[in-house]
Amino acid sequence: MHLLHIFAAQLRDDLSQSMRLNMNRRYWGGFQVEDVAFSRLEGHESRSRWLSFAAPAGQIAFSLERKVLLSVLNYRYGSGKADAAALDENAVRVTATEERLAVVLGQQLAGTLAGRIELNLPVLDKPAPAEGEPEVDSEFKPAPGSHPPKGSWIITVTLADIASGATGQYWFALDKVLMASVLRGLLRDRDSGNGKKGKAAAPLAQRLQVGLVGRLASKEIALGSLYDLQVGDVIPISLNRADVLLEDSRLFTAAVTEHKGKLCLTSFEDAE
Repeated sequence: MHLLHIFAAQLRDDLSQSMRLNMNRRYWGGFQVEDVAFSRLEGHESRSRWLSFAAPAGQIAFSLERKVLLSVLNYRYGSGKADAAALDENAVRVTATEERLAVVLGQQLAGTLAGRIELNLPVLDKPAPAEGEPEVDSEFKPAPGSHPPKGSWIITVTLADIASGATGQYWFALDKVLMASVLRGLLRDRDSGNGKKGKAAAPLAQRLQVGLVGRLASKEIALGSLYDLQVGDVIPISLNRADVLLEDSRLFTAAVTEHKGKLCLTSFEDAE
């Protein structure tokens, strides 16, 4: 639990980056993320209604302060300025456009949160589809839901209106499955920070990738003979042991063999 601030910082960066994308800037162009923090839900605090988004990975509840929603609505369809301080939410009636926008924003933000959770998970914890089966749809889509129960983990995101400096908030509530995934991803970070090897981590010699070049043959010819070459000419060579190079360093020699119509290198020996 004491590592949750790490996830909060990662999510803050993800949300800020998402809001700067062209497709999202039309909604969030007047805001910037000020803070992201975890807490526990105490009772049924008065907030805007909660929306629910579900995927096979779990369920995310989402709630958005109405003054922020109206500011986004104003920025998107109004004057182009998301001035939260100038909006009186009590004087503005709820419209179908506002309700649809809340769903669009919730799904967009829930997807960013889900992406961060999945990115942190170890590879072994990400189930792969069976051979011949389609990949599982991981998109979070609107689903029936209710107010999160008392004690649920809440992520509070604080936004600031760039023009006026006024602040507002929206909240995520994670179900037990997703919260466990958050903690599992942080456990991997903790083990990496302590220098511990994960159970699935292979030795460095097996994980380090290098590129080898096989030089099958070389032949020196006079420059004049090179210029005299024409299409169809044959340069006779003898195929002995090949050189195996790492960049420009000759590491091995190897025998050249044929296997199922392909040339292969075998019988490696250290180069002197």
